[in-house]
Amino acid sequence: MGNGDTRVRGLAARAGGWSARHRWAAVGIWVLFVVLAMGLGSAAGRVDVKDSDQLKGETHTAAKIIEDAGIDEPASETVLIQAKDAGGKATDADFRAAVAAVMKAVEGTGKVTDVTSPYDTRTISKDGRSALVQFDMRGDADTAGDRVEPVLKAVEGVQKEHGSLRIEEIGGASMQKTFSDAFGDDFEKAELSAVPVALGILLIAFGALVAALLPVLLAVSAIMATMGLMGIVSHVMPMSDTANSVMLLVGLAVGVDYCLFYLRREREERQAGRDSQTALRIAAATSGRAIIVSGVTVCVAMAGMLFTGLAEFEAMGLASLMVVAVAMVGSVTVLPALLSLLGERVEKGKIPWLHPESRLRRKRAGAGNRESRFWTAVLKGVLAKPLVCVVVAAGALLAIAAPALGMKTQNLTLDQEFGDSLPIVQTYNRVNASFPGGSEPAEVVVKAADINAPEVTAALADFKARAISSGASRGPVEIKLHDAQNLAFVYVPLVGGSDFDKAGQSLDKLRDEVRPATLGKVEGLQAPITGQVAGSKDFNDQLTGAVVPVFAFVVIFAFVLMLLSFRSLTVAITSIVLNLLSVGAAYGILVAVFQHGWGASLVGAEGVGAIITWLPLFLFVILFGLSMDYHVFVVSRIREARLRGRTTKDAIQHGVVTTAGVVTSAAVIMVAVFAIFGTLSMQSMKQMGVGLAAAVLIDATIIRGVLLPAVMALLGERNWYLPKWLNRLPDLTHDESADAVAGPTTARDDEGERVRV
Repeated sequence: MGNGDTRVRGLAARAGGWSARHRWAAVGIWVLFVVLAMGLGSAAGRVDVKDSDQLKGETHTAAKIIEDAGIDEPASETVLIQAKDAGGKATDADFRAAVAAVMKAVEGTGKVTDVTSPYDTRTISKDGRSALVQFDMRGDADTAGDRVEPVLKAVEGVQKEHGSLRIEEIGGASMQKTFSDAFGDDFEKAELSAVPVALGILLIAFGALVAALLPVLLAVSAIMATMGLMGIVSHVMPMSDTANSVMLLVGLAVGVDYCLFYLRREREERQAGRDSQTALRIAAATSGRAIIVSGVTVCVAMAGMLFTGLAEFEAMGLASLMVVAVAMVGSVTVLPALLSLLGERVEKGKIPWLHPESRLRRKRAGAGNRESRFWTAVLKGVLAKPLVCVVVAAGALLAIAAPALGMKTQNLTLDQEFGDSLPIVQTYNRVNASFPGGSEPAEVVVKAADINAPEVTAALADFKARAISSGASRGPVEIKLHDAQNLAFVYVPLVGGSDFDKAGQSLDKLRDEVRPATLGKVEGLQAPITGQVAGSKDFNDQLTGAVVPVFAFVVIFAFVLMLLSFRSLTVAITSIVLNLLSVGAAYGILVAVFQHGWGASLVGAEGVGAIITWLPLFLFVILFGLSMDYHVFVVSRIREARLRGRTTKDAIQHGVVTTAGVVTSAAVIMVAVFAIFGTLSMQSMKQMGVGLAAAVLIDATIIRGVLLPAVMALLGERNWYLPKWLNRLPDLTHDESADAVAGPTTARDDEGERVRV
C-alpha cells in the first residue's frame, strides 16, 4: 500500500487500500448503489408470500384449490349474543328481538353479506344462554379491517338498547382492526426507536458525534439498499412484512457492529502514535478481515433458513443474508473511504462531559491505557485458574439451558398472544366457552367433478354426522357450497377449542378416521383439512422435519469456514461448542420465563405456557450467526498477537482485554435494540426480544469473557493445532499484523519496545 517493499494480501486489506486511495470514487459508488437499489426495488414492487405458499401439506393443498378456483374467502364475522343472567335463554322474546336487531343493524351498513340467524343455523349454545349471528365482510379479506368500523358501531348501538344481554363482535376483520389500532403503532415505534438508542450508546462509547454517526449511517444505508434489493428479489422468492422487520433488526445489529470493530481499531492505532493513513491500513488488514470472516459466517447461518421449506422462513433467511452481505461490503469499502476523507475530523463533535478525565489520561498515555481495567482483573483470575472457570461457567450455562429439554412449542392462541387486556380477547374466550372450537373451526375444502352428485352429497352428509358421533366435534357443522366451482367448504368446530393439544387430537380424528370412512370413499374427490389448528399442526410437522437439516447445514459450514479462516482444528471445534452452549442457554431462559413462568411478571409474560413454534429454529440461526461476530473478532485479535511472538497466554490476555471495549459496546447496542422488542405486548415479539437480548448478553460476557479465554488457556499451544493431512486445505488466513502493513516508520508496540513497523 504505497510502499514498494510492502504488499499486503487479503481481500479486506486490498479493498480498504483501494477505497482509501480512491475515496471519492468509493463513496460515489456506494451512494449510487444504494440509490439504484432503492429505485429499482421501488419500480419493481415487492411480491409477498401467498397464503397458498406459506405451508406444505394439506394446508397448502387446500389454499391452492381455493386459489385456483378463484374464490376469495371473505373475512367472517360473528356477533355473540349472551344472556348475562343465568336464567336468560335464547328463546326469550327480548333475546329474539336482540338477534333481529343485530341482523338488521349489520345489514344496514351495506358492508356485509350472507347474514345468518342462529335460529336457522342452530348456533345456539348447549345451555341455551348464547347464540351467534354470523356474516361475511364484503371485499378483500386482507383489507376488511379497514372497513369494519361501521359494523362494530352498529353492534355497539344494539348493545346499548339491550342492557340485559351481552352483545359483542369478533372475527377476522374486527381482530385486524383491533390489533392494528392497539399494536401497529407500538411495533412501528419500536423499530423507529432502535436507531436513536443505538446512536445514544455509540455517543457514550466514542464521545464524539461524527464517530458515533458513521456506524448508524452505514447501517441505515445498508438497510435502505437491502429494502430495494428485496423488491427485486421478491419476483423470484416472495418476501413478507415479517422478513422486512427481521432484516431491520439484523441489519442494524451487524451494520453497527462491523463499523464499530473497524472504527475502534483505527482509533486504537492512532492513539498508539500512528498517523491516520497508517492506522487505516492496519484497521483494513486486521479488523477488515475479521469483518469478512464474520460476515460470511453469518450469511451461511442465515442461509440455513432456506432449507426449512417454509416460505416465511425462506423470506426471512434471504432478507437477513442480503443485509449482512451489504453491510459487510460497505464496512470494508465505503467506511475506509470515509475515514480517509475525515482523518482526524472523525473526532469532531466531542462531548466533553462524557468521561473527560479518563479520555485525557488515555490521550496522554497513548496505547498504554487501551485495555479494560475490569476485564484485565477478570482475565487475571480466569487465566490463573482456567479449569475451575471452565467447570463453573460451563456448569452454570448448562444449568440455565436445562429447562429447554422440556420445551413446548405451538402457535399461540389469541389469549396467549395478547392476554386478557383487550376486550376482543375476552369475547374470544366467551365464544370458546359457549361454542368449543367455534371461533377456530377446522375447514374441509371438498373438490369434486360434480359437487352436487348424489354420492358426493351423501358423503358430505355422512361426514357431517360422523364428525359429531366420533367425538371430534360437538357441532354445529356447517356446509357452504360453491356450485360454479364444484367446491364445498365444511366448517367443523373442534372439541378442545382454543386448547391446541386437545383440538389437535380432534383434528387427527377427522383426518385419520372420519374422512377416510366418508369423503375418502368417493373416487376422485379431494378433501384437505385446513384451519388454524390444522395450520399449526402442519407448520409444526414441517418445522420438525427441517430442524436436523438446518442445524447440520449451519454447524458444518460454520465449522469449515472457521477452519479455513484460522487454520486451526481446535479453534473451529471450540467455536462451534461455545456457540451451541450460548444458544442452549437462550433456549433455557425462554422456557423458564415464558413456559414455566419463572420471573414472567418482570417481562409481562404471565400465563403464556408455551414457546411460539417458529422461534427456536429462528433463534438458533440468528444467534449462531450473531455470536460469530464477537467470536471471530476476539479470536482474530488473539491470533494476531500470537503471530507477533507473544505466548498463547499473553495473546489471550491481550486479545480479550483490548477487544473488551468494542465487544461491550456492540453487545450493549444489540441488547438494547432487542430489549425494545421485548417490551411489546405481543408475546411472540416479546419472546423474540427477550431471547435475543439474553443470548447476546450471555455471549458477550460469560462466553467471550470467561469460557473462551479459560478454554484457550487450558489448550495452550494446541489452540493452533492443524493435522498435517489438512494442510492441503485452502489458506484463507491472509494474516496481516500491524507490523506488516504500517510501513517503514517507527512506533512502539504494546509492550513499549521500539519496533520497525
